[in-house]
Amino acid sequence: MPALITTDLVALDADLGADKGAVVRRLAELVAGAGRATDADALHADVLAREAQAATGLPGGIAIPHCRSAAVTEASLAFARLSPRVDFGAPDGPADLAFLIAAPAHGDADHLTLLTALARALVRPEFVAALRSASSAEEIVRLVDEVVSPAPEPAAATPPTGATTAAAPAARRSIVVVSACPTGIAHTYMAADKLVAAGEAAGVDVHVETQGSSGSTPLDPAVIRDADAAIFAVDVGVRDQGRFAGKPLVQSGTKRAINEPEAMIREALAAADDPGARRVPGTASAGTAPSGGGGGARTATEIRRWLLTGVSYMIPFVAAGGLLIALGFALGGYQIVNGNPDVEGQSYALSWVLDNHLFDLPVGESTEELRFGILGYLGAVCTVLGQAAFAFLVPALAGYIAYAIADRPGIAPGFVIGSVSLTVGAGFLGGLVGGILAGLVALWISRWKLPTGVRGLQPVVIIPLLATLISSGLMVMALGRPLAAALEGLGDWLNGLTGTSAILLGIVLGLMMCFDLGGPVNKAAYLFATAGLASETSGSFVIMATVMAAGMVPPLAMALSTAIRPRLYTPAERDNGKAAWLLGLSFISEGAIPFAAADPVRVIPSMMLGGATTGAIVAVLDIEARAPHGGAFVFFAISNFLLWLLAIAVGAVVGGIAVTVAKSIGRSDAADAPEDAVDLQHAHTPAHA
Repeated sequence: MPALITTDLVALDADLGADKGAVVRRLAELVAGAGRATDADALHADVLAREAQAATGLPGGIAIPHCRSAAVTEASLAFARLSPRVDFGAPDGPADLAFLIAAPAHGDADHLTLLTALARALVRPEFVAALRSASSAEEIVRLVDEVVSPAPEPAAATPPTGATTAAAPAARRSIVVVSACPTGIAHTYMAADKLVAAGEAAGVDVHVETQGSSGSTPLDPAVIRDADAAIFAVDVGVRDQGRFAGKPLVQSGTKRAINEPEAMIREALAAADDPGARRVPGTASAGTAPSGGGGGARTATEIRRWLLTGVSYMIPFVAAGGLLIALGFALGGYQIVNGNPDVEGQSYALSWVLDNHLFDLPVGESTEELRFGILGYLGAVCTVLGQAAFAFLVPALAGYIAYAIADRPGIAPGFVIGSVSLTVGAGFLGGLVGGILAGLVALWISRWKLPTGVRGLQPVVIIPLLATLISSGLMVMALGRPLAAALEGLGDWLNGLTGTSAILLGIVLGLMMCFDLGGPVNKAAYLFATAGLASETSGSFVIMATVMAAGMVPPLAMALSTAIRPRLYTPAERDNGKAAWLLGLSFISEGAIPFAAADPVRVIPSMMLGGATTGAIVAVLDIEARAPHGGAFVFFAISNFLLWLLAIAVGAVVGGIAVTVAKSIGRSDAADAPEDAVDLQHAHTPAHA
């Protein structure tokens, strides 16, 4: 068999570029230059396509970009010891050791076995240390050959009659993982990468399905069938959970998967060997309501997951509707949503759209702030579309809370009770309570043991009919009025907030937005703000401006801190700080997660201080926001944009100074320590004392 690696495929202490794309290109050129690939550009493109699916950086400064490619004629390993290091997406920072694993599109089993042997060797500290200390390309080739070359087989011997042959090596164990967080952006993929890396270290095949914001690619049914156990690292419901029915299950939120991936892998393997372990329920009971044991803590966790699932599916309706309405205001004026005195029951926007008047629109005394002509008409169209999207806000919230409880049987009764909640005036409170009610009723009916002849009607007729009748009937007859009264009282209180009360509300919302950076507390504050937008009251707009401004502070504060005291941060953190400027301006609080994950004790309190400062300023100044997302880029929807920006800047400065001071106390600068030591610290120390 041809050698997998030769000296022509080794680059030692080389500067191959500033990013992984450049490194991969140079390694691909080594493979093509050695006559092992027909086209370096095609190999480069195939590697980056694979890289886009999931980062190939591993803990400890290692990267293994890899792919199958039609351009590869011979399975090859290209190796580079990088100087400077390059970020390949590992959680603990950039890599100084990079292996490009290039396999033909239809690689044979022998070569795949060798590549697997290399991957397993990379988790051995002594092998990695030898790669770092090697003084020549020949030494690198020898080290790699030693771990990928199969041990010589002993001479064959005929066993004596009646003797038994040695047992075959145990098959490599396999775990399937689903990761999902409420927004499907940061935590989803961080949890997946952590579990994959932990599986590699434990010699376990980990197959991940990330149910993120851009959708997901379902796991192959054969992979699920052959898996020993399943891990659900989720803060929301698992889509199509019935595919995993019967698998031993370990379940937690994404935060635990990020912080303790090795423990979850061990627990999954133990569950696979335990006949009494918790298992994924079947389709008929696909919801994950508590099933005995666990007590109140387990119940509280389940309820939180149900609510976050509803919020996760509701957010796209909020974002689309809110931004469309804000654009409608920008084009047609804020009065465009007012009632049209000439047509009862219609706003100006709806009248213009229905009448299809592009020019010479009627002007009345109450329409001085309206804009007419083509821009006004387009503003009316955007407003009508945004209001239509907003109409789904509460039904989607209730429908997907019910879905998290009862799986698909809960969707129809959940959507109906959400719509009924709007009809009876219960609003988003009705959606929260009604979604739980509809889901529990649907789950209860789905567990009925019906005769075989009518069992086929259960999911398509019996559950939707009875669950909708029972849950929505209770909302109309018993729950609607109390919830409507509570919502009305809450609205009156919010609209009446001024002075000291407004400052207190701003502080509380600011603290919530910065406590867990996109987690459940952050989402609770965001839901509180976005659900109120549909009421179109001044108080609700102030709350939206407060929440969005406070959520922008953490990434900006960390970016500021990395700029004023870069020596407190590793090179990877300084790079994250540069990206955090744009993330903060875009209202993506998750931009501060890499810093909070590495040093939560110092970072999170500092961010909360900055967020509370900004929240108090925005609330006391009565600044309004009519868009639910977009940060500084929806300036047209902010009532006093410059003051709003000033409030954010003040909070970012407060948070940035606080975290800088906190990191300066009782520790040396990150740049004063050897870079390997810094990376090791971030890889293995979840929180600094």
